[in-house]
Amino acid sequence: ELQLVESGGDLVQPGGSLRLSCAASGLTFSSFAMYWVRQAPGKELEWVSTIDPSGSIPIYTNSVRGRFTISRDNAKNMLYLQLNSLKPEDTAMYYCATRGDRVITSSTSYLYRGRGTQVTVSS
Repeated sequence: ELQLVESGGDLVQPGGSLRLSCAASGLTFSSFAMYWVRQAPGKELEWVSTIDPSGSIPIYTNSVRGRFTISRDNAKNMLYLQLNSLKPEDTAMYYCATRGDRVITSSTSYLYRGRGTQVTVSS
């Protein structure tokens, strides 16, 4: 059974940093592109970042490029998102996700997600 378990969310002040982690099981992790998506209260699911199966090709939505870094450790079946220079508008539930293929996209359609980890940016 495919499982994605996120962790690392917290309450942080503007300008602060967090590192989100996602533990994956029940899939051949190194074969699939992996995603981070987020959802703020009352808003639609938003794509944040995607990384290719090898970990060499990351892509980001414009609002986080230069502040967030996606990475993966295929030996440990782990996905990460480093969040720096956090802003109040980054407040959301963050989800690790996969579509079960190798294609790198910015779409949130047909993604399998974990339960999420809450990031709150507030002073």
